[in-house]
Amino acid sequence: MRRARIACVLLAGLGFVPAAWGADSHGAGDHGGSDHGAAPAAPIEPLPVAPRPVPVELVRTLQLLQDRIAQGSAQAHQGQRAFLSLAKSRMLGLDPETWADPVSVHAAVTFGLGGGGPGLLRHLVASGKVPEAERPVVFGALAYLEGREKEARALLVKIDPLVVPVSLGAQLALAQSALVVRDDPTQSIRLLDLARLLAPGTLVEEGALRREIFVLAQANDLAKFETLAVQYLRRFRHSVYAGNFRQRFAAALTRLDFAGDDVRFARLQAMLDEIEIEGRRELYLLLARAALDQGKTTTAVFSAERGATLAEPGSPEAVRARLYRAAALLVVEGRFDESVETLRMTDRTVLDSADRDLLDAALSTAREIRAGPPAPIPVQADPTGPRVLPVAPSIARAQDAIGRIDEIMRRSER
Repeated sequence: MRRARIACVLLAGLGFVPAAWGADSHGAGDHGGSDHGAAPAAPIEPLPVAPRPVPVELVRTLQLLQDRIAQGSAQAHQGQRAFLSLAKSRMLGLDPETWADPVSVHAAVTFGLGGGGPGLLRHLVASGKVPEAERPVVFGALAYLEGREKEARALLVKIDPLVVPVSLGAQLALAQSALVVRDDPTQSIRLLDLARLLAPGTLVEEGALRREIFVLAQANDLAKFETLAVQYLRRFRHSVYAGNFRQRFAAALTRLDFAGDDVRFARLQAMLDEIEIEGRRELYLLLARAALDQGKTTTAVFSAERGATLAEPGSPEAVRARLYRAAALLVVEGRFDESVETLRMTDRTVLDSADRDLLDAALSTAREIRAGPPAPIPVQADPTGPRVLPVAPSIARAQDAIGRIDEIMRRSER
């Protein structure tokens, strides 16, 4: 019926108004107009719609499921694995002649690149029914999914994503970007832009946006990095994959060159102020922890203090913020006693295991700093051997600190 109404609107624009619409619009049928008593117009039949092949229908269903994942549906994420298995089994059981149709072949490649894996494409190749014109995309996608990068690059990169169906073009651009990112980051960014434009609002766009943000961080393209980061945090903050994104995003922020602390913190704050309070607070805390792991004290203190202002007093987030700030200030001249007191008062019961390890390491460091450097071990001179110099106290302390930092980072990565 929707198609019939659209057709009627188009006809009306050309001056052909269906009789039924004319009666409704002027009220003649209900209010005694001049057409009262006229024979009713014949019903408008919907335009015929050709049935779609089974692979196309299955891929459409998969994409709808994945779009819900991009919006944060954990249920859709859990159901995806079962549907992929079901869809693959269904397509493997189709008549081999199915794969002589380019439409079905494109759907199969879209399925493989969209999470279905290489199994169905192996089946297509074995069937011998794939049209000659479609073999490069089939063999290229199969090589990509099987990790044969050189062969995949030779076959896939030559294919224009704009000359294939849109859903396949978006997946193809995403795969091509991964194949060229090491050798040509600029081209990789262009392809990710294209994938986003071809599939707006989908899991493909969500994935392309995530990848592009980190490629831009590597290229130190701050302006576009900030723009796309804000876009992701606004539009896909509930995505099933957003948690992993925030972890990597915080680490990337600590490595970017914003020119100076004042400028860097102002731009960082402006960027994060664009998102809701809960997401902003979590990002500040993740950034503070990442900065601690990288030994960036100033960034850790700034981020922890911003996170604290967004946390409810006494909440686990507030406890984390105080811990990160105190751990960062422990080695700052004049802030030692304040930091130690904060560390001692920290409620470890609300911390996760990685933060409890951080608290223990910080307290251990504080005790060693207060105790002072160990007395140097006297070395007896050996006139016949090489001269051994004692280790300076400052060097010993630095070596101990490096060892503790390495241990903290190892624990946090487990």
